[in-house]
Amino acid sequence: MKIAILGCGALGSYYGAKLCRSGRETHFLLRSDYDAVKQNGVQVLSADGDFTVRPCCARHPEEIGVCDLVIIGLKTTGNSALEKLLPPLVGSNTAVLTLQNGLGNEAEIARLIGAEKTLGGLCFVCINRLAPGKIQHIAHGKIVMGEYGRPSQSRTHEIARIIEQSGVHCVVTESIEAAHWEKLVWNIPFNGLGVAGVAGIEAVLSGHLTPGQKLQPCSTSDILLADPGWAKLVRELMMETIHTAQALGLNVPDSVADEQIARTMDMGPYKASTLIDYENGMELELNALFYEPLRQAQMAKFFTPRLANMCAVLKQLNPHQTP
Repeated sequence: MKIAILGCGALGSYYGAKLCRSGRETHFLLRSDYDAVKQNGVQVLSADGDFTVRPCCARHPEEIGVCDLVIIGLKTTGNSALEKLLPPLVGSNTAVLTLQNGLGNEAEIARLIGAEKTLGGLCFVCINRLAPGKIQHIAHGKIVMGEYGRPSQSRTHEIARIIEQSGVHCVVTESIEAAHWEKLVWNIPFNGLGVAGVAGIEAVLSGHLTPGQKLQPCSTSDILLADPGWAKLVRELMMETIHTAQALGLNVPDSVADEQIARTMDMGPYKASTLIDYENGMELELNALFYEPLRQAQMAKFFTPRLANMCAVLKQLNPHQTP
């Protein structure tokens, strides 16, 4: 199987390196990290054991050509590039698996290449990019994947088997939509409050950031859970997310909140991706992670005051003001 990794940040590089180490023909589509990865490969520092691989490197998708599997690890803020990046990689039998956060990514990809070639996935993993071609794997790694808009196919299980052979636990779901909402139960509070918390709990509760307000440092997951006020807000956001999914007819049980909190306590002081982007002055992934869940809640006529107020604060804090 010929595999292309599109979006070689922390997520794409980690899973791409695992596939490469298992002996698969793995191509990394790179921009700023091209020289470093071409010269030194990808180094993964992991609690499961450090390793280095040397994948095939390319600056342009045309250099790679048509693949059997394309894995998308781009941040959703870069989705506008997919229109140019995907076509050279996709043939009549190509499967495209997006591992991006939030809602709406599969629909966007299906519009470009066809629904029958589109799969969705989500990752339960703690990873950070330390430097070009250098990835820190802290904990976890499981992937949940499924077809976009239809039941699992034989190719779905074949791709899951290949991912399993790389040392990553991979589960096939018949409802990728429900799986996305289950992950949002974690992403919405910890990515959102990690950044919005710089305005203070009063601002997040009211949805109003005072002009010129002095901001605090971003909050890692352990800080949010250790403070009673923030921990209460974490749980309230989790329950709003779960009950929105249930209002949409999806099977996301209330117990997911306790499971996610227990898993997070094992992570230690973890910085979610939105925190890192905010600290680096980058555009925040607000549409797929926050605005679209809020829109779907409103369409279902389900009231989510905590999510609405947090979105209002995040919009004011976003350095690039995503519309």
